[in-house]
Amino acid sequence: MGKHILNSPKTAISDSLSGLAFLNPHTELYDTTLILRKPSSDQVHLVCGGGGGHEPAHASFVGKGMLSAAVSGQVFASPNARQVEKALDKLKNGKGTLVITKNYTGDVLQFGLAKERWAATHLGEDSVRMVVVGDDVAVPRSQGALTGRRGLAGTVLTYKIAGSLATKRASLDEVEFLAKLVSENCGTMGMGLEHCHVPGTEKSEEYLEDNQAEIGMGIHNEPGIRKVSPIPSAEKLVDEFLSTITNTEDKERSFLPFKNDGKDEVVLLVNNLGGLPELELGIVVKEAAQWLERKHITVQRAIAGSFMTSLNLPGFSLTLLLLPRGPVTPEQSKFESDLKFSKELVLECLDDQTEAPGWKWMYKGKPEMKVLEEDEKEKKKKSEGLTEESDVKGPKPTDSKLFMRALESALKSVIASEPEITRYDTIAGDGDAGLTLKAGATGILDEISRNKISDQDVVAAMVECSAVVEKEMGGTSGGLYAIGLSGLSKGLIQAAKEQGKEEATVEVWSRGLELALNTLYQYTRARPPSRTLIDPLSSFILTLGSNPSDHKTLVSAFSAAKEAAEATKDLDAKAGRAAYVNQDAVREASVPDAGAWGVWKLLEGVKEVLEI
Repeated sequence: MGKHILNSPKTAISDSLSGLAFLNPHTELYDTTLILRKPSSDQVHLVCGGGGGHEPAHASFVGKGMLSAAVSGQVFASPNARQVEKALDKLKNGKGTLVITKNYTGDVLQFGLAKERWAATHLGEDSVRMVVVGDDVAVPRSQGALTGRRGLAGTVLTYKIAGSLATKRASLDEVEFLAKLVSENCGTMGMGLEHCHVPGTEKSEEYLEDNQAEIGMGIHNEPGIRKVSPIPSAEKLVDEFLSTITNTEDKERSFLPFKNDGKDEVVLLVNNLGGLPELELGIVVKEAAQWLERKHITVQRAIAGSFMTSLNLPGFSLTLLLLPRGPVTPEQSKFESDLKFSKELVLECLDDQTEAPGWKWMYKGKPEMKVLEEDEKEKKKKSEGLTEESDVKGPKPTDSKLFMRALESALKSVIASEPEITRYDTIAGDGDAGLTLKAGATGILDEISRNKISDQDVVAAMVECSAVVEKEMGGTSGGLYAIGLSGLSKGLIQAAKEQGKEEATVEVWSRGLELALNTLYQYTRARPPSRTLIDPLSSFILTLGSNPSDHKTLVSAFSAAKEAAEATKDLDAKAGRAAYVNQDAVREASVPDAGAWGVWKLLEGVKEVLEI
């Protein structure tokens, strides 16, 4: 996407940081590039930074319990050493400062230069240390032999855990040691569906084709290790990423000391690279959780969201922090406390509260996926077709084979029309009508294939169809169809009783449909003409009801339904989502209402079987 909401590309970073300073009164903005919280004199301070475009990293992680300061450069450009030195000067009255940066050449050079200048002007002091995080596992070891692994989302876990330890009044040695312990045991791999667009640059042609994805992307628009087509499923992507991170046999990409003996424990971070919908991120979380469970790798903590982004890049990364199995002996001998650097300390620091606005909510315990099955008694009742409504015997079809053929034809008709219905809804609605109807129709066909839809009792069949529609479709149309089918099941019982018939004749169907329409009217304000599915539905029902005994009336009913559906092209929407869109644009497009067209396609399928 090449569109942005900003004042000017030149001021985008400073404007954004100003907004952040307003939202987080615990911080102050200096010289438009440095976010700082009031430093405490009795603790170690953490400073980080890098180019902009990775929001919420880095400035949104400034807050008690995490970072003391963050220095930002322009989009994907490192801040200069002078900016970093200002941060070091602001934090000088403490127990030392730990600089944490991602392993990118510009960041390492600029933050490193600031550290060296500080050391040169503060001889005899050892108050500033530096940890460089490189957690990427996608780039082969030989390819990155000189530069090392890139710094990705594992950097954020390092901020959080080391920042928490600093608030416990730990020494600079201790905070540095824990930061290294975490960063060296993190592995990350990511992917993207397209490169992002940098504000102020020309919009380039699509980097990836519609059916392509890129594996092993970094966070600065740099190419990944390969392009793949077609786009793999979430399950396959997760399998590749986690297999790579946990592999101990691949000499090129084995970076973490997994034992793979059923006793490995990890922290899982699922990171949105900026443009992935939350819906899809949740799918990735599910697949990662199930993969780790299958491999007998215990997830002690899990967290998901936008942590280290690449502007609006549609993609994600997975990070595993391999937890130590026992106490880790520090390399330094002179520590101020008797801290035990172990799994328990890492998790305690991860769980600690923070005021940093960019840190997402995380369950402070071992996560568990609770996907509950249906109550066994309820499942048994459904398998036997024994619901409250279907306990009452309904009329039998006059021709059971014809009834089932008509039902299947209606469902197949709407499935075949999905692209057409979707196109109409994309113009005048929210674009999901075709897929929603297809989901409901496919669900009913599946039940038919399992012999779950009765061809001997039209009421039981409508009850089951209503249940499937409610489950598979959802939304407004799903609710209307489910209510309509439920109303039809009750209407057929009443109609058969009124007319003293045991078979679902045309007259019974006609009266049952009238009662179903009345039921629908209790839950929707739409009345014809309204540019909704009510238009063709009511036209069919009311025309049929005028003289159901006459075959010509049935023919006229189908014609009336089609005409009503086509007439929605020229109507202003009075109900449904289409009522909220620009009516002039809808009229100019001259397309029928998607819901109305879906009803007609269902009826058209019935009409073909009846050979009318």
